[in-house]
Amino acid sequence: MVQGFSREPGTHGPLTEVAPEGIRRITRWAAAIALGGFLFGFDTGVVSGALLYLKKDFGLNSFQQGSVVSVLLIGAVVGAASAGRLSDRLGRRRALGLIGLVFIVGTVIAAAAPGYAVLMAGRIVLGLSVGAASATVPVYLSEISPTKIRGRLLTMNQLMITVGILVAYLVNLLFASSEAWRAMFAVGVIPAVLMVAATLWFLPESPQWLVTHGQEDVARRSIAELTDEATANELIRRARQRIAAARETQMRNEEAGVQGPKPLLARAVRPALVVGLTLAAVQQFAGINTIIYYAPTIIQQTGLNASNSIFYSVFIGVINLVMTLVAIRLVDRVGRRPLVLVSLGLMAVSIFMLGLAFVVGMNSTLTLLFMVIYIAAFAGGLGPVFWTLIGELFPPSVRAEGSSVSTAVNWVSNFVVSLAFLPLAGVIGQGETFWIFAAICVLAFWFVSRYLPETQGRDPQQIQEGLQARFGHSPERRPTKTA
Repeated sequence: MVQGFSREPGTHGPLTEVAPEGIRRITRWAAAIALGGFLFGFDTGVVSGALLYLKKDFGLNSFQQGSVVSVLLIGAVVGAASAGRLSDRLGRRRALGLIGLVFIVGTVIAAAAPGYAVLMAGRIVLGLSVGAASATVPVYLSEISPTKIRGRLLTMNQLMITVGILVAYLVNLLFASSEAWRAMFAVGVIPAVLMVAATLWFLPESPQWLVTHGQEDVARRSIAELTDEATANELIRRARQRIAAARETQMRNEEAGVQGPKPLLARAVRPALVVGLTLAAVQQFAGINTIIYYAPTIIQQTGLNASNSIFYSVFIGVINLVMTLVAIRLVDRVGRRPLVLVSLGLMAVSIFMLGLAFVVGMNSTLTLLFMVIYIAAFAGGLGPVFWTLIGELFPPSVRAEGSSVSTAVNWVSNFVVSLAFLPLAGVIGQGETFWIFAAICVLAFWFVSRYLPETQGRDPQQIQEGLQARFGHSPERRPTKTA
């Protein structure tokens, strides 16, 4: 349960022996906190349907339409970048409760907006909460996950994102006939209230955070509820040793001038940072959110009307959800690396064909088919596995900060792609824009095959060793106590 420890003598992995009832309890906690992922997905998907109608009410041009979508991402960058410090200071549980409250405020502002400017303000506030949740949820899940089901629980975040997107599409469909875009936004208050309630009355604090902040007795009781007193005492003892070792390493690096106030730039952490930031950028520059945000608009361009476009976008949401469930089944069996490689390969082919469909004017059935294959490939690999990896790649001592920075880069990339997509498609053509995404998928395939080690079933030390080896760092030159 405490990331970085196990019951087996001589090992330093996460808790590996938890009673079945403990596993069920941890799974319930994970599902509750993954409401943060649901909010992420809901607000990503709901704007795609609302945009078809609010653009008429507010008389928005193409740039303003793009800004309504992308301004949320500015807030998300700020929220993600500050989430690490926030959750380290307040605790994971209280930080997530605060994030839920901010989401409620943003939803109310957006739903009641009298004009473009207030709507933009509401979307920025929503972005703060969505970005902070996307950085904090994987950290919390990583810190409560036994090794055996760590991948499954970390991918639960992406599952809830896809559920949120699907629910958003269904809400859009429900209110499409009345063109009630305000109601589409307002529904988001419900999961936000549930998330706040869960953090107040249901979820425990991360034991790792408790030990780090001197609350060992509370952490011990929390662990003992899932295992037994002897195991809890042993885990707390090892936690104390690891924290002391991490602090000693940090002081030594500061004295040597190799770390200073920026532990993520330390030589031992740099490979994890490079891989985390690259995967964060690739997940967006591969084009996924151009499909999610603009699915109804893209489908409408095949000749279908607005209502039919929203209906078919629901089907895309179902495929996204189903394939995420497949990924959850496979991530702890097949491994992270194979899923990402297969996903990128299929994404490259399908989005190239989607671009070709627009260039040569294929019929709407083929266009939808290529779009569905692309969504399925993303949801079955890169989509959920990215969130698993950012919870695993970084050493425990910098995990919250590493997840925060990676998520911030993910949102910056999301912002750039979503803002540039429509103008770029207008200049070079929609099909040609999709070909750029295909080329990025090919480059990402090479990067993953070269630099990403397998993390399935490996403890933090082994993961760091795999990263160092792939970056050609000699073991004797790297510090090991930060792992």
